Amino acid sequence: MAIVVVAVPEGLPLAVTLSLAFAMKKLMSDKALVRHLAACETMGSASCICTDKTGTLTTNHMIVDKVWISDVSVNGATNINKLKAATSESVMEILIQGMFVNTGSEVVKGDDGKRNILGTPTEAALLEFGLILQGDLYDEYNKLARVRVEPFNSVKKKMSVLIQLPNGGLRSFCKGASEIILEQCDTVLNSEGNITPLSEMQKQNILNIINSFASEALRTLCIAFKDVNEISDDQTIPEDGYTLIALFGIKDPVRPGVRDAVMTCMAAGIKVRMVTGDNINTAKAIAKECGILTEDGIAIEGRELHDKSTDELKELLPKIEVMARSLPMDKYKLVTSLESMYQEVVAVTGDGTNDAPALRESDIGLAMGIAGTEVAKENADVIIMDDNFSTIVNVARWGRAVYLNIQKFVQFQLTVNIVALIVNFVSACIVGIAPLTAVQLLWVNMIMDTLGALALATEPPNDEMMKRPPVRRGHSFITRVMWRNILGQGLYQLLVLGTLMFAGKRILKIEDPYADRTVNTLIFNSFVFCQVFNEINSREMEKINVFRGIFKNWIFISISTATVLFQVIIVEFLGTFANTMPLSWELWLVSVILGSVSMIVAVILKCIPVESRKTDDRPHGYELIPEEPETV
Repeated sequence: MAIVVVAVPEGLPLAVTLSLAFAMKKLMSDKALVRHLAACETMGSASCICTDKTGTLTTNHMIVDKVWISDVSVNGATNINKLKAATSESVMEILIQGMFVNTGSEVVKGDDGKRNILGTPTEAALLEFGLILQGDLYDEYNKLARVRVEPFNSVKKKMSVLIQLPNGGLRSFCKGASEIILEQCDTVLNSEGNITPLSEMQKQNILNIINSFASEALRTLCIAFKDVNEISDDQTIPEDGYTLIALFGIKDPVRPGVRDAVMTCMAAGIKVRMVTGDNINTAKAIAKECGILTEDGIAIEGRELHDKSTDELKELLPKIEVMARSLPMDKYKLVTSLESMYQEVVAVTGDGTNDAPALRESDIGLAMGIAGTEVAKENADVIIMDDNFSTIVNVARWGRAVYLNIQKFVQFQLTVNIVALIVNFVSACIVGIAPLTAVQLLWVNMIMDTLGALALATEPPNDEMMKRPPVRRGHSFITRVMWRNILGQGLYQLLVLGTLMFAGKRILKIEDPYADRTVNTLIFNSFVFCQVFNEINSREMEKINVFRGIFKNWIFISISTATVLFQVIIVEFLGTFANTMPLSWELWLVSVILGSVSMIVAVILKCIPVESRKTDDRPHGYELIPEEPETV
């Protein structure tokens, strides 16, 4: 059994502490580790999620789906024989050599003797494909001396290596983003293994193939080589003059449930934006498959953000749904611009070290638990343990539950406080004696604070929470709906208690020697039962059906039952201590009926329309989210 320890700051109200702790515990079991307490509630107000593609929207298990080589395009692993038949041995030898020596992945043997590939998903996909083509050459080519290596980086978007050939010559391989590698090539390897000039027409044809691959949601990579006569100590790996070998289309399937999760976000007024380093056509295809890219949305490349003026950027931002070929600083600029220009509450995902600025600057930083680096995790507020976008949506759902639960508790608490204060103050001023004693008020305070917090702060989320717009920055925590319920219930309880206080003996014909004490006990009992039923009312601030899901929340049922049992004990058996008198069954029935009427009052109140406050205060031109009116 796992034990979850939740550290919370001192001074937080009990309801807030319980709600956050309950949500954090549940999120831990749902593969989300909340590092910073405030992020749990803030995520419920998120109006925008800037998400990575690979591993978050997709499965992060890539395979080579298509290959173009020597003017021949074939499906990947399913047509190995066709690929071998269409190319000469010399072409295949150079291709295999480039795939084995210019890689960040490696093959290791497991305890069972099978080969396992370690490395990033893209690198692993290429290496796995090379092993399928001619795996027996891996050990041989892996022994070739690597003179220089330039690892892949997000600026150059390529990886290069210079190797020593067995005959003493030098050969350079580069592999990376297809458009970038193609620009560095002026020749191409034909099917016979001859190097031929790469004409502008051929380049355009290859670009068309790249775009066709990308339109099928494939990540495209090119591999090229160049034989080098000699290289001095101060020289780097060549940047141009390469010969194109092959183009790969790598597939990373969309995770199951991602499209539904995106639709849930859209219904909740949360804009999802995809930020990726992929080709723009690949990014658009994946975004459409996920439901992120809509007809009104646009896809841009990261560099375009830096070319826009402030006014142009302000006009463009609301429409951006996909940002391709983006660098970490492009993501940073997107996040900060959304926060500063449109007051968005932005959640951003990241897994790399370079994502740290965006994670730190965003309102909610979400680091990937599997693919994420330690730097990314240290700068994040929440760690998504399974790297799944659906888990991010679950964090948002629990965040909204926390916010709403605290509102429910505050509504319940203010009603109790207002009524108790006015009853005791008015009675003391008019009669000279307060009907509620210190011990009785202490018990009411326990119902209101401790038990009420336990009951209302542990309500789980429901689907209705994800069908309303997020709370915008600067909006009042106590809404008009809450004030309507507080004032309506308060007036009813004051009317009931006031009537019992000044006319209770006459109306109920209480004439025994302890009539005053009996009436005060009845006032106390009726007041407590009003709170018991009003606690049920507080489960739903707008909906009439307050019993929905109540029997699934065993904490609420247990606390409500315990409150009634303790009230019976206090009234019937602790008279000396609590200054109460045992009541007849008729007076108990009166107390319960008066308390239960508050549920009818709640239905009437919820039928009173409350002017809806605009929940979206963004400038003109931003897509407004339809809002449900704050009425029944």
